[in-house]
Amino acid sequence: MSPTSPLSAEFDEQLAVAGASFQRAQVAAIYCVHGTFVGNDFLGLLTELSRFAPGLSKSLSQVGKRVVDNFTGEAGNYTREFTAALESGLAVGAKRNIPVRLFNWSSQNNHIARADGAIRLIGELAQHANTQEALRFERVQLWGHSHGGNVLALVTQLLGADREARNDFFQAARSYYQPWLRQGTDMPVWQQVRDVLDEDDHPVRKLALDMVTYGTPIRYGWNANGYANLLHFIHHRPPPQGAEYSAPIPLQPLRARKALDGDYIQQIGIAGTNFMPLPLAARTLLADWRLDKLLEANVDRDSIIARLHYATRVPDEGTTLLTDYTEISPWLVRNIAGHGLYTRRKWLPFHCREIAKRFYG
Repeated sequence: MSPTSPLSAEFDEQLAVAGASFQRAQVAAIYCVHGTFVGNDFLGLLTELSRFAPGLSKSLSQVGKRVVDNFTGEAGNYTREFTAALESGLAVGAKRNIPVRLFNWSSQNNHIARADGAIRLIGELAQHANTQEALRFERVQLWGHSHGGNVLALVTQLLGADREARNDFFQAARSYYQPWLRQGTDMPVWQQVRDVLDEDDHPVRKLALDMVTYGTPIRYGWNANGYANLLHFIHHRPPPQGAEYSAPIPLQPLRARKALDGDYIQQIGIAGTNFMPLPLAARTLLADWRLDKLLEANVDRDSIIARLHYATRVPDEGTTLLTDYTEISPWLVRNIAGHGLYTRRKWLPFHCREIAKRFYG
């Protein structure tokens, strides 16, 4: 599949057509979930500060995210300009406003950060499910770029799991949100979401969640009981040898710099490429270690190099569109090894058209 960059008139027209489709499907809202290192706390310092000074941590997080947005722009990052363009474009065809919301999580590259993102996203969805908007339109789209897609995968695991499996998850993560030396929790949202998930008839379970990932590395599985539709976009150019759906092997840094073979970050962001949480954050470190044993218990513990040679591009669940995105900048800072192009506004008509066709056509 090879999309073309639309002209301005085509941009508006195609978004309007998609908006009409989303309206017929009764989409209530769209949430955009960014990937690793472009969030509000990619070092984990503010997460630890939030245990003692939540107000200060929140303020610093907001400032930090604005700095990240100013530096990265639309290169692998969802911006306010992106959501505004999507929202206004869809409204023309939908004849109503479909809110497009940014969901920020810490963006650290480890299990506990993605788990915390999933918990907080379920918390937001639970609040949305109790609104009048959700009572009228019970369908929500969730877009996840990079490991933001793996945040979505964990959302499906939590929504679709039975009580025993959920308890295993919260037990593994308990040192993160539950202090050792006193009762209660210093991460209240974790207990709130646990209570929500224990309600079999909570309104959040009535939401039809249509999930779309962009350049998401294959990491966690997806629970079909936790989503309605699932679609993956992956930038890919078939290698001269091997299966047309396989990633290029061996990796060639000079080609990766210009993104000549597709999305290299999607290829290498597999299990075993986590960064360790802050060593002094003992509770977070322990929770991450326990989640690793739970979430990747069945992962082959071969070396990273050996697993990279599997060259796997396509997840087992959902529909995958291997897409050759054209007009890619040859500069690494702009293309991010083929990983930073999905979140550019120029591709919105193509993405929305495919979402409408695959989900609602």
